[in-house]
Amino acid sequence: MDAKQIIAEGKAILGIELGSTRIKAVLIDMDNHPIAQGSHTWENQLVDGLWTYSNEAIWYGLQNCYADLRKEVKEKYGLEIESLAAIGISAMMHGYLPFNRQGKMLVPFRTWRNTNTGEAAKELSKLFVYNIPLRWSISHLYQAILNGEEHIKDINFITTLAGYIHWQLTGQKVLGIGDASGMLPVNPDTKQYRKDMVEKFDQLVAPRQLGWKLMDIMPKILMAGADAGHLTTEGAKLLDPSGHLKSGIPFCPPEGDAGTGMVATNAVKQRTGNVSAGTSSFSMIVLEKELSKPYEAIDMVTTPDGSLVGMVHCNNCTSEINAWAGLFKEYQELLGVSVDMGAIYEKLFNKAMEGDADCGGLMAYNYVSGEPVTGFAEGRPLFMRSATDKFNLANFMRSQLYAAIGVLKIGNDILFKEEQVKVDRITGHGGYFKTPGVGQRMLAAALGSPISVMQTAGEGGAWGIALLASYLVNKKDGQSLADFLDSQVFAGDDGTKVAPTKEDIEGFNRYIELYKQALPVEEAAIKYKD
Repeated sequence: MDAKQIIAEGKAILGIELGSTRIKAVLIDMDNHPIAQGSHTWENQLVDGLWTYSNEAIWYGLQNCYADLRKEVKEKYGLEIESLAAIGISAMMHGYLPFNRQGKMLVPFRTWRNTNTGEAAKELSKLFVYNIPLRWSISHLYQAILNGEEHIKDINFITTLAGYIHWQLTGQKVLGIGDASGMLPVNPDTKQYRKDMVEKFDQLVAPRQLGWKLMDIMPKILMAGADAGHLTTEGAKLLDPSGHLKSGIPFCPPEGDAGTGMVATNAVKQRTGNVSAGTSSFSMIVLEKELSKPYEAIDMVTTPDGSLVGMVHCNNCTSEINAWAGLFKEYQELLGVSVDMGAIYEKLFNKAMEGDADCGGLMAYNYVSGEPVTGFAEGRPLFMRSATDKFNLANFMRSQLYAAIGVLKIGNDILFKEEQVKVDRITGHGGYFKTPGVGQRMLAAALGSPISVMQTAGEGGAWGIALLASYLVNKKDGQSLADFLDSQVFAGDDGTKVAPTKEDIEGFNRYIELYKQALPVEEAAIKYKD
């Protein structure tokens, strides 16, 4: 069948992901190829000291994204979307959305970007003997309790952004295991929340007489491929106010953007991994066993089918590169030269390839916001050099590209050097890899491992959640998610691989040692500049 017939017969599959800067919808055919897309750009807001997206912005953005998809389908195929084979919802992970018994949101969505949960995360990490990151839902919940916030006693349900959207569209208070593992640690054997930690938390807060226990308010965990409900009549109107979309469409479990990134890069098997590098960055390495001890820099989450994953999450990645690219564009416009931004990025990234392997001594920090892995609650972008360093454009840009993945290297050195984790394939995706070969080479040097980039990786997390929806309706009996991806999506395509050179590895290692030694300069910049 061609795309038009697939859409007309309601056999297309929809994936929607609410990312940090863009909401994206991808419609795929029965062979898992994208046939239409829609998007909506949005930005978080700092309100009362907390990063958030308003409830109005969430629903306007979702509806506008879907309307943009409808528009493309109508323009390309002359059709309205009436029905679909399946739908999947994904969103930025972690954060905090509490609701009362009537389903009212009690406080605005608190995103992963907030770093106000230090006291809670520290106390829970000690209590659980397990690294509990600042951005996890349990940290936000306990910090609100410690702060004595009024809404705590009224909580009936807490979830993530993906879980919230899914609930409103289907009526089901469920969550895919990957996203759930960013709310509270899960047991890789039972595939449920860690019972010992649930009991410890309930005992910890019992004297406060809150009127609920933790399992009363958490979403139910579902594995990839499980039935997660169907689009309700009310949900159809929420997603498509035009009234064309019919109810009854099946949904796969909602997932976080980390899980959909793993799916989109075929990195759900043990000894595989992926690196997502854009506004923020994170690496996901699928482990063969538990780590020997907890590490503050390593978050323990799971794949959408429940395998244990060591995750290094960095709040900052390409934002500082974007700022410098904008400055170079402004300079060119001052000279009366009009250049496309895409061309600027391509020229600058390729120029970095000519730089010294250690950036000639130049040093950069890309901390637009705080960076928990290196212990910073706030950030100040910095560029430093001495009078004797090799200061040229190539080394300057190389230092910016190194800075974008410097924190990622520090976290992954724990996995590869201290824990001796083995990995057969790491796949990169995101804007950092858009200029062919450049970001791959830099990351290969940082991790000391070959890096692959797939042609399809640019489709991103919306495609990843569409694949999970496809798995729901197209998997064969007993077929695992990994086998489904291998046989029905990627068919042996491991992408284009770039291996690191000895010179690049040694150069990046020299750079990162200086980076770590100079962290007190970043600390001083935060202290003395309001």
